[in-house]
Amino acid sequence: MVTVDDVRRVARDLPRSEEHLIRDRVKFRVGRIVYVAFSRDETTMGFGFPKEERAGLVAADPSKFQLPRESDMRFNWVVARLDQLDEAEMTELVLDAWRMVVPKKVWTAYLPRLA
Repeated sequence: MVTVDDVRRVARDLPRSEEHLIRDRVKFRVGRIVYVAFSRDETTMGFGFPKEERAGLVAADPSKFQLPRESDMRFNWVVARLDQLDEAEMTELVLDAWRMVVPKKVWTAYLPRLA
């Protein structure tokens, strides 16, 4: 099972990424744009994900992924149950969400360091 601390280990070294506690919820953002956010009980993780691909992701594994609440459907966002994610999958989701909110030159300079 993935925890907030696992995500923190991935996100803390990402360029321009900052952790914030907003209304008792841990969120990671770049500037004012949130790319990962946890539920208050830390059982689910919302993350940036392309709108046009999210229905397919949710349909592929509805026990793991769900659409965001109705008021958040306008955003590029999906929610995952942390007890269903493994560390490799979480890392990929967090990195992809981060890539959506930083300039290309930032993530292209950073990602080769992961290889």
